[in-house]
Amino acid sequence: MAIGQFLWKISVALYLIANGMLGILKPRGGSDGDFEIIFGAIFKNSNNGLLVTIVGVIAVIAGAAILLEMLNISIPMRDTLIFIIAIIWAVYVVLGLISWITSGFADFWYMLQRLGVHTMVLASLLIASGKFGK
Repeated sequence: MAIGQFLWKISVALYLIANGMLGILKPRGGSDGDFEIIFGAIFKNSNNGLLVTIVGVIAVIAGAAILLEMLNISIPMRDTLIFIIAIIWAVYVVLGLISWITSGFADFWYMLQRLGVHTMVLASLLIASGKFGK
């Protein structure tokens, strides 16, 4: 495996595990993770604790499955779990884009930077899911 592919897989796995744990720990006083922010944006003013926890568990399992795959241990549902997270991320990116456009492109460079980051995460999730190439 090439060093770039190795680092990419490690980074996606660590990102999923870290955000998953933040989602799991949030109801117990943890920090806001990306899933808390995403579901806060999708479902404004509602209690998303259970949903964030469920997606957090999925993310931890998906991240661990990527690491296990690097050790030649396959997890049958890995692609599906990662794809579920990619769909959630895509909805978040679209909502962010709509919000940015309707605001008249406020804070242009900052929002462009955030869009770039979230698009890279989405692309990594889609590639890791195996649904859109490797």
